[in-house]
Amino acid sequence: MRILQNMKCVPYRDGETPVPEDEISELIPQIPDWVVIKINGIGHLKRQFEFSNFVQSLEFTNKIGCIAEEEKHHPAILTEWGRVTVEWWTHKIKGLHQNDFVMAAKTDELYAKSPD
Repeated sequence: MRILQNMKCVPYRDGETPVPEDEISELIPQIPDWVVIKINGIGHLKRQFEFSNFVQSLEFTNKIGCIAEEEKHHPAILTEWGRVTVEWWTHKIKGLHQNDFVMAAKTDELYAKSPD
């Protein structure tokens, strides 16, 4: 299995369906701090990141925005004092796509490079 951080998002193709549960079980260990949640029956990857203040939270949010634009795949982001909550899912297929796992891994990589 490829390491998710080294992967690029792949263009969505018509007719694609969400990642099956057995594949999610193979991918989720690569992003162990993320949880799979269901909102209205639609799978999302969700994680909360902690920071010392609002400025760091906002800087992290902006970095996520940059990689989201590069990959043309965008999350839901809640930026608060001392924390940022990120959710990845694919609207077009109403569930999780491999791209969501790739972007979660890239988000983890950004966080690892963030100041304490």
